[in-house]
Amino acid sequence: MNPATNIRWTTADLKLFPDDGNRYEIIDGELLVSKAPHWKHQEICVKIGTQLELWSSRSNTGKVAFAPGIIFTEADNVIPDVVWASHQRLAAILDDAGHLTDAPELVIEVLSPGEIQEKRDRQLKLKLYSIQGVQEYWIIDPQKQQVEIYRRENAVLKLAATLYKEDELYSPLLPDFSCSVARIFN
Repeated sequence: MNPATNIRWTTADLKLFPDDGNRYEIIDGELLVSKAPHWKHQEICVKIGTQLELWSSRSNTGKVAFAPGIIFTEADNVIPDVVWASHQRLAAILDDAGHLTDAPELVIEVLSPGEIQEKRDRQLKLKLYSIQGVQEYWIIDPQKQQVEIYRRENAVLKLAATLYKEDELYSPLLPDFSCSVARIFN
């Protein structure tokens, strides 16, 4: 038996890790470490984040953030790629240290290559975001050039649509927001 497998990591433990360019997250007490994202990954985050920011500025309904920390619990501390929160929700969930302490309305993850990273975003984070009350979760897949939209239905995030390059991305959560899926990948 490996004693390291019995360790339950907490938010306090994250303060002990070096600032070495790795991303340290905890889901259900399990430590997840990933390398700094690839250039294309970051470029996609900027493109979708910019579209959301332009819409948010026009509609004056909320704010966009890139890679914010979300401290759901002592055992659930993650860093999604992009989030959007309404002004009202943000006022309720942002702590004095500048961290989110509860679910924003929208969370976006851009898949990184590799089975472990895909499992993290498609299974572990999907479950966590569902339990914590995220209203919509978008998984952007750069390899397949598609966007999976999960929406809250009966208190669970369920796949509502899979969009491809020729499709238009919109959301009932974001009135009058639309973006060509192709724009995210070009």
